[in-house]
Amino acid sequence: MKEPVTRLNYCQYLLVSQINYTLTNFADHCESFSHDAINRYLRGERITPRLVWDNVRGQVVATAQGYVVFDDTVLDKNTSFAIERVRRQYSGNAKELIKGIGVVTCVYVNPTLDQFWLIDYRLHDPEGDGKSKLDHVREMLSNIVYQKQLPCHAVLMDTWYATKALMLFIESLAKIYYCPLKNNRQVDDSDGQRPYGRVDALPWRDEEQAHGKQIKIKGFPRDHKVRLFRVEVSTHRTDWVVTNDPTQDSTAATQQVCGFRWKIEQLHREGKQLTGLERCQCRKARIQRNHIGCAFLVWVRLKELATQTGRTVYPVKYGLLDEYLIQQLKNPSLTMSFA
Repeated sequence: MKEPVTRLNYCQYLLVSQINYTLTNFADHCESFSHDAINRYLRGERITPRLVWDNVRGQVVATAQGYVVFDDTVLDKNTSFAIERVRRQYSGNAKELIKGIGVVTCVYVNPTLDQFWLIDYRLHDPEGDGKSKLDHVREMLSNIVYQKQLPCHAVLMDTWYATKALMLFIESLAKIYYCPLKNNRQVDDSDGQRPYGRVDALPWRDEEQAHGKQIKIKGFPRDHKVRLFRVEVSTHRTDWVVTNDPTQDSTAATQQVCGFRWKIEQLHREGKQLTGLERCQCRKARIQRNHIGCAFLVWVRLKELATQTGRTVYPVKYGLLDEYLIQQLKNPSLTMSFA
């Protein structure tokens, strides 16, 4: 009797496969499991975000200066016509609406070590659970504070999450946030002397350029003020970053803090390129969920191996091809008969 497929088996396949991450490819290259057996396993398994935390908690080096970063990504299913829970949504990577599965992720950053870890994620499935992306962020943040009890200095978010409800929620947890505002966000820097105006139309004195300015965002409580910084990301892009940190008075320091937000983009890019995160072609929503969970577990393992060997995740994964090439040059499976 053949042994049943396990989570370790499937994760091992995603870890070593280089291009094709389909169940058919797995079955074609494995003597132990058939395609049907793999499919049955993924339909019956229930992989949750808690598994990621269970596997990564021993790796996390917590610090009071740490950052918690939230963002979302869309797993491209644009050529799909029958995968459950696929919906049209905006992809920042494609810069347009595409068919895909939305995933909200959370990483913990240790700025002193310049290391980060995936600690939580949620699938954005409003038709299935009725939750928005903001609901997922609130849920994960509460879990960090009350269950995981990870110390952190600040929460870093993208423009989309800079809502009054979420910002006030973070403050209710006695946490600091840094987040950019949209260019047309209505703010007031005159203490009520002038009407609200677009944040990108505010005048800036030299001193304010270096140290920021106090503003009120329209819709917030009357006496609620935050500090605004004009951060020039590049020659073609300026971010309007707000924070409730009362000790922050440096634009340069704010820019440095916001730079850690890109760690989560690194996670999304590496996950898609190295783990088959968006490559599952199965139609059932449960299989998609389990595949995504396994792909994140594989990224966690790749990151651990990369840290142990002082490399990035790319040579860790692609190093398998180096070993293959060395062996083929020594004992080629295909031989040249002319040259």
